[in-house]
Amino acid sequence: MTEEELASRCRQSDNRARKELYERYGNALMAICLRYIGDRETAKDVFHDGVIRIFQSIGQFTYQGNGSLRAWLSKVMVNESLGYLRKHTQMTQQEVLMDEVPDTQDTDDNVCDIPQAELMRMIGELPEGYRTVFNLYVFENKSHKEIAKLLGITEHTSSSQFYRAKTLMIRKIKEYRKEQYT
Repeated sequence: MTEEELASRCRQSDNRARKELYERYGNALMAICLRYIGDRETAKDVFHDGVIRIFQSIGQFTYQGNGSLRAWLSKVMVNESLGYLRKHTQMTQQEVLMDEVPDTQDTDDNVCDIPQAELMRMIGELPEGYRTVFNLYVFENKSHKEIAKLLGITEHTSSSQFYRAKTLMIRKIKEYRKEQYT
């Protein structure tokens, strides 16, 4: 079944189509929730709420070519995750002091040698504000201006949280490589 047919049948409340949508995209959508939320049990709750929202709002989806359904589903899950974070946590205006930031020179930006699951674990360990900004910037391609508007923080806070997240990721990657290759 094509994406377009799947979406059309879901709009008609076809339970077989709903099941297929869940089976086809469920793991990727759960991964999005986990990437933003960090805690598996809470991410499951957010995922569940997101699936309900998807089935309630599938009528708003407009097919725009191959991959557009997955993109729309992903956007719904990102928004559901951000909504949870806004409701249940306080995004802080954390500023990074330069003496807090470790030296990151001589860094190899290529992470192809690190398993994806390990990278996702590292991202999940980032402090919540850093993790949220990192995900929006890296995975959703949002600018710091867009992130600031989404999260109710300043652009400077967004860029400093991203810098801090990136710095912590570099440290984690170095530690991982040191453990693996020594």
